[in-house]
Amino acid sequence: MKNKATKVRYSVVFMLFITVIINYMDRSNISIAAPFITEELGLSSVTMGLIFSAFGWTYCLLQIPGGWVLDKLGNRNTHAIGIAGFSLMTLLQGFASGFLGLFILRVGLGVFEAPAFPTNSKVAASWFPENERARAISIYTSGQFIGLAFLTPTLIFFQQTFGWRGLFIVTGIIGLVWAVLWFILYRDPSKSKKVNKAELDYIQAGDGFVDAAADKVDKPKIGKKDFATVLTSRKLWGIYIGQFAVSSTLWFFLTWFPTYLVEYRGLSFIKTGFLASLPFIAAFIGVLSAGFLSDFLVKKGVSSNKARKTPIIAGLILSTSIIGANYVNSPSLIVLFMSIAFFGNGFASITWVFVSLLAPKRLIGIAGGVFNFIGGTASIIIPIVIGFLVKGGSFAPALTFIACIALVGALSYIFLVGKVERVPERTDNDKIINIS
Repeated sequence: MKNKATKVRYSVVFMLFITVIINYMDRSNISIAAPFITEELGLSSVTMGLIFSAFGWTYCLLQIPGGWVLDKLGNRNTHAIGIAGFSLMTLLQGFASGFLGLFILRVGLGVFEAPAFPTNSKVAASWFPENERARAISIYTSGQFIGLAFLTPTLIFFQQTFGWRGLFIVTGIIGLVWAVLWFILYRDPSKSKKVNKAELDYIQAGDGFVDAAADKVDKPKIGKKDFATVLTSRKLWGIYIGQFAVSSTLWFFLTWFPTYLVEYRGLSFIKTGFLASLPFIAAFIGVLSAGFLSDFLVKKGVSSNKARKTPIIAGLILSTSIIGANYVNSPSLIVLFMSIAFFGNGFASITWVFVSLLAPKRLIGIAGGVFNFIGGTASIIIPIVIGFLVKGGSFAPALTFIACIALVGALSYIFLVGKVERVPERTDNDKIINIS
């Protein structure tokens, strides 16, 4: 019994799950408050689109620096500082008095959330062997869907009880508490007192990065050739474009979806609380299904090429079904098409597994930053473009736009990613750009 491996990695993935719930709660609470903010502050759809997108400007710009910060500060410190920072920005939104204040605080939210998903990915790569990693990523990624699915009615209750300002204050306080708990509870594998040697050996034998301290000592400085590696690889660009597509559908749901149901489909806000939850539940089922299916296929000997890529390609194709909502009027059918599309989005959301599978091990932090930067541009582009597309009073062009992006994402995994294998690093002797 002494040699039986501990299961500490499961408690770690649960912590990531909670972190993602809080992360997305603070990103999306503005969508719940938006109709009331618009009314109180007299904002147009275009102006509201700018506020929705403000988060994305700094979130995207700081993805690569965020990866660098992660490599320097490590998993524990990066998450603790980030969670505390974006939670404070959320709380202060409850005291904003106009467009400028809200815009600046949403920009600040993006600053502190920038390293979040590169950190999640590195924690998963540290604690999980490759054959369990998609499952781990699907579990913590599902937090963004299940949290919103079950929290949406709660957030609407908070908003109706305390006003939209109280909504921001309550969610901000929750995040500040979790930042303290993360710092107290989390340790990397090599520093954890709870993990035993059997579990460490199991993780390491499966290509897990258990010794973060050793990585820091042995790792050379990040140089120009390292950036060239992560910026010029065809395979990596395939997952970057795919991530933009996955994020585009997600950001529609995180920003405009409640407004779409209330203002463009004429549903009451009370009814919207229930209906808005259904697509998130569907996405939750999708992301868990994809992760467990992908790992199951790997264990059954199916190639990584099929086991990892199939859920993503299938999910992105399913996401194009969002366009069906343009051709129905029944609330039930509208939400059905939305739920199918968001199920597909969830099914495609194990994309982070490709960062640890394709990027050179030494450059996972930087590659994750680029990956999340490209995906994060959706948080800028999608809210603004939708704001302009719906100016005429119809949401049909916006949903068509989202469906087309999802299709492009599927094609990028089919034609650009190719065979699933790690991208080689460039050397000083390389004369031409590596396009592997």
